[in-house]
Amino acid sequence: IKPAGPPPITAIFFTDAAEGIAGLMVWCAQFKGIDPLMPYCPILATLAYVLSPDKKQVLLIHRNARADDEHLGKYNGLGGKVEDDEDVVASIRREVMEEAGIRCEKLTLRGSISWPFFGKNGEHWFGMIFLVETFSGTPFTQNSEGDLCWVDIDTMMDLPMWDGDRQFLPLVFDGDPRAFHGVMPYENGRMKSWSYSRI
Repeated sequence: IKPAGPPPITAIFFTDAAEGIAGLMVWCAQFKGIDPLMPYCPILATLAYVLSPDKKQVLLIHRNARADDEHLGKYNGLGGKVEDDEDVVASIRREVMEEAGIRCEKLTLRGSISWPFFGKNGEHWFGMIFLVETFSGTPFTQNSEGDLCWVDIDTMMDLPMWDGDRQFLPLVFDGDPRAFHGVMPYENGRMKSWSYSRI
């Protein structure tokens, strides 16, 4: 039997090239704080916009309480991460109760958004967006993250907020019964693009 010789030079080249590319991917991903071998595994969150009884205003939080808050100075809806023992509806009910002290009575899923690389360390986020049409209780005026305030829907876009919020907020309040499902990649804290579908 003829002994096997050295591998062809092409095999050596392509093997080295593949290993080099794989190593570069690992280095780049580690630099961004993301495991390149993991599938897309975003942090699951819920976000709610609470309507006033006359449906002309929305309850927002002005994130002005903590100097280290990555949302500092911006106006946001209410919400946060989904915990491992709850569904998304239970999550948003809990978040609204914790942050505003009110109980969601009637709420509608308005859409979902995938935010690749939104986190300050490059984490991916995926949010379920709700509209709270009726609630019970009296909202807090502030919480540990900032001041809670009623804002006219017609003028809320004039407030400081994430650039990306200006893209999807009209879809939350436009009255179209179809839910929207979008993707909004971020890079260095800024929105790169926005696209969505409705069903």
